[in-house]
Amino acid sequence: MDAIAAIFASGSPLANVVDAIDSFVWGWVMIVLLLGTHLYMTIRTKFIQRKIGTAIKLSISNTDASAEGDVSQFGALATALAATIGTGNIVGVATGLFFGGPGAIFWMWITGVFGIATKYAETYISVKYRVKDHNGEMLGGAMYALERGFKHKGLGKVLGVLFALFAFIASFGIGASVQSNALSGVITSYISPMVDSPDQMLGVSVMIGVILMILVGIVIMGGIKSITRVTTKLVPLMALLYVAGCLVIIGMNGQYVGEAIAMIVTCAFTGEAAFGGAVGSGIALALQYGFKRGLFSNESGIGSAPLVAANATTKNPARQALVSMSGTFWDTVIVCAITGIMLVSTMLANPDIQAGLLSGEISAAAQLTTAAFGKIPVLGPIVLSVGMILFSYSTMLGWAQYGNRAVAYLFGKKGIRPYQVVFLLFVFWGVIGGGELVWNISDITNALMAVPNCIAVIGLAAVISKGTQHYVYDKNLDEIDETPIPQFDTK
Repeated sequence: MDAIAAIFASGSPLANVVDAIDSFVWGWVMIVLLLGTHLYMTIRTKFIQRKIGTAIKLSISNTDASAEGDVSQFGALATALAATIGTGNIVGVATGLFFGGPGAIFWMWITGVFGIATKYAETYISVKYRVKDHNGEMLGGAMYALERGFKHKGLGKVLGVLFALFAFIASFGIGASVQSNALSGVITSYISPMVDSPDQMLGVSVMIGVILMILVGIVIMGGIKSITRVTTKLVPLMALLYVAGCLVIIGMNGQYVGEAIAMIVTCAFTGEAAFGGAVGSGIALALQYGFKRGLFSNESGIGSAPLVAANATTKNPARQALVSMSGTFWDTVIVCAITGIMLVSTMLANPDIQAGLLSGEISAAAQLTTAAFGKIPVLGPIVLSVGMILFSYSTMLGWAQYGNRAVAYLFGKKGIRPYQVVFLLFVFWGVIGGGELVWNISDITNALMAVPNCIAVIGLAAVISKGTQHYVYDKNLDEIDETPIPQFDTK
């Protein structure tokens, strides 16, 4: 077991190779692709972000029984939010601040604002080009949009396979190992002071891994409806709990909130050092970590949420696209912004945290978040711990379904059960594996998914624009799309 841990440890040859690939993949080309897609679709949809009020209203409205689908509109949204409101909000924002400085938070927010249009667009084509399996269950995502929507069918098929392959691989990192690693880290931080030896600590980690495998397995083996039943209950609870904790801390730091917001905006454009150089500085770093962590948080451009949005019972593609885009609004525009203001204002209000950063006592993003919540007497650490556990657990459920859809496309229904078993093994691996390596692998697979997905969105922009004009701007959102949904053999 020690030999395995050494292979995946930070600084190992494998970790160094992964880190180099991560830096290359997440270069300026990827940032331009994502931001460019966000801006382009904002224009092609006539700034669909202004319809956020309608989107929120639709997300909580009753589903029309006359429409086709497997789960409710809110159920599909909750499952997508379960996969996005998670460690990206808690640790991800702190990571952006830690390495990119306060300015990274601003660029995270920008990815959310403009990413709303991309989330709308990718969901629109997912629902429009969805198919049914032999049991009548809906299947959708960029792979079906590429295969059915592109005029050049050969190219569409190749890109569709690549997207599904990247989603399949990504689910093991961003969906399983990253989340289980974060969840177990919270639990072991409380247990480790009571453990006498490394061998005992390893035993505790193995026990956590086994229990987590069981808890995740019970839900994901039941499919989309089982996952939706759990996420519709978990998501509102965990989001309200976490946001309430952040708002309490912001209230405690009231006199520093204005200064915190000013620092976030200023550092985004000047790149000046903050907190005595305790955190990252420079415009390039602010941009890079802002976009990286922003995408990790809301996943706009990756094409993940449309994989489950296609299961929604909806009258037409635009309705569910609006519902899905509200997820990006809540996730990044609201929750990540609140997290960022909470962290920066806490650092301004507490010189001891700044000193801890400079001395190296606080050497990781998770420790920074922990220190901030620690300012709430007694309840702060509990709220953070419960939030981390719930967020990580629900994210595993959501991403297991994403991987499920990718496997169904690549290997047919016969591949789903083996995939679920492997997914659970990666959940276990995350508990005993290294954190930094897991984050970097997730960054790489995020980027690889984004390439064919953005090609699909841009390539079908005319279809999205025409449909958006008809359904949204010409006020036909209650119209039922009568286009036949074909069957896709998944046996």
